[in-house]
Amino acid sequence: MSENKSYFFCGIGGSGMLPLAMIVAARGAAVSGSDRSRDQGRSPEKFAWLEGQGIRFFPQDGSGPQVGQILVASAAVEDSVPDVAAANALGLPRMTRADLNAALFNAADAAIGVGGTSGKSTVTGMIGWILESAGRKPTVMNGAVMRNFANADMPFASALVGEAAIYVSEVDESDGSIALYRPDVAVVTNISLDHKSLAELHRLFGDFAAKARVAVVNADDPESAPLLTGANVLPFGFAAAAAAVRGADFEALPDGCRFMVHAEGTGYEANLRMPGRHNAANALAAIAAASAAGIPVAQAIEALAGFAGLARRYEVLGQANDITVIDDFAHNPDKVAATLAAVAELPGRALLFFQPHGYGPLRQMGKELATSFAQGMREDDRLFVSDPVYFGGTVDRSTGSEALVANIVAGGANAVHLTTRAECGAAIIDEAKPGDRILILGARDDTLTEFGRELLDRIAED
Repeated sequence: MSENKSYFFCGIGGSGMLPLAMIVAARGAAVSGSDRSRDQGRSPEKFAWLEGQGIRFFPQDGSGPQVGQILVASAAVEDSVPDVAAANALGLPRMTRADLNAALFNAADAAIGVGGTSGKSTVTGMIGWILESAGRKPTVMNGAVMRNFANADMPFASALVGEAAIYVSEVDESDGSIALYRPDVAVVTNISLDHKSLAELHRLFGDFAAKARVAVVNADDPESAPLLTGANVLPFGFAAAAAAVRGADFEALPDGCRFMVHAEGTGYEANLRMPGRHNAANALAAIAAASAAGIPVAQAIEALAGFAGLARRYEVLGQANDITVIDDFAHNPDKVAATLAAVAELPGRALLFFQPHGYGPLRQMGKELATSFAQGMREDDRLFVSDPVYFGGTVDRSTGSEALVANIVAGGANAVHLTTRAECGAAIIDEAKPGDRILILGARDDTLTEFGRELLDRIAED
C-alpha cells in the first residue's frame, strides 16, 4: 500500500518511526522527513546513515512538507510544531505512526502482533529471527535494533524488509493504538502499570487477544489471567502447569541461560545468549507464536540459540580493568525489576545509572519505579539518578528525580540524585572497582549508549 506514495515523517529518527520509514521506502514510496534531534546535533551517525539510504532531510521549521505528500507524525506531536502547521496549511492528509504501521500489518496474510508492557521488542526480534531462519522471509517492524540483522551496511536494523504477506510487529498500548491491529497471532507478554491504568490495559489487551486466530498469553502473569479463558489461547510460562509451552529448570550462565521447554508432549533443551529468567520467558512466548505460525518447536529452539539479542537490552558494551559496562532499556517498574533480577543472578556489585524517560512518566509511576529499585537492589548496589530526559516542550516539570530518589532511599536502597549525567558519570567512575558491573538504564535518548561507551573509555584510561 506504500508503492508510488510520498511520505513526510516528522520525527523520523524515533525508535518507532525509523523502521517504518525504511519499510515503506523499500516498498517503493518516496520518503523525506525532519527530526528535532538532527537539528540539535544529536545522533549524527544515525541521520547521516538515513541520508545515505536516500532519505531527504529538512530542518523542522515547516519547509519540508510538500503538496501531494502524506504527513506521518506521532499523535502526541502538537499542531503548533512548524511541520505539522505547514502540512495542515497545505491540506495534507495525516497519519500517525500507528495508523501507517497498522495498515501494513492488517494487509498481510499472516500478521503477528506482539504486545505487552515489557519484552515486546525482544519477543518481536526473536519471532523475526525464527521465521527468517526458517526461510519465511518476514517483514519485521521493531522498536529496537535487532543485532542478528545489523551489519556495516545496516547498522540501525530495527526493521527487516521481507515479504509483505508475513508481517511481525510490536504493537503499542501506551497510546491505545493497539486497537488498530487485526492480528492472526496475538502475543501478550505481560500486563503491568506503565502509561495507562490497569483497568484500561485489561480492556485493550483483552480486545487485542480476542481478535486473533491464536492468542499467545503469559500464564505466569497475574494481570494477564483474564485473557486465559478464551478458546483461542495458547498459554506459555514457567510456573503454570497448564501452559502449552512450558519452561522448567532455568539455569543462569555467565554468557546467557539454559532451560527446558516442554511442548506437544516432548521436552527440549534451550540455550540463550541473553541473561535472565525474563528472557527465557520471552523465548517461550516467541516459540509459542512461531508454533502458531507453523514453525516446529524444535526448529524455533534451534534458531533461538543463535539469537544475538537487541541493542540496549542488557547489551554488554565492553569490559576494562575487570569492570563491565552494560546498556539497558529498563525504564518502567516491570523492566527495572526484570533487569535487576538478571543482575542478581550473577556475583558482583552493580553500579546503576538511571535517567527517567520523562517528567510525565515519573508522575504516573514514580512510586512503583521506586519500589522496583528498592526491592531489586542488593545491599552493596549503588544507584545514581540524573534529571529526566527533556527535549523541550510544555510538559509539567514540577515532579523530578529528587522525589524518585527519596522514595528509593526510604525503601532501604542506596541511591543519590545528581542533576546532570556528567555528575553521575564522575561519581560512578570514582566508585567503580574491579568486579563491578555498571548498568546504564533509561529510554527515549539515543545518547545513553554513547554515555556508556564514554564511561568504558574512561575506565580503560585509568
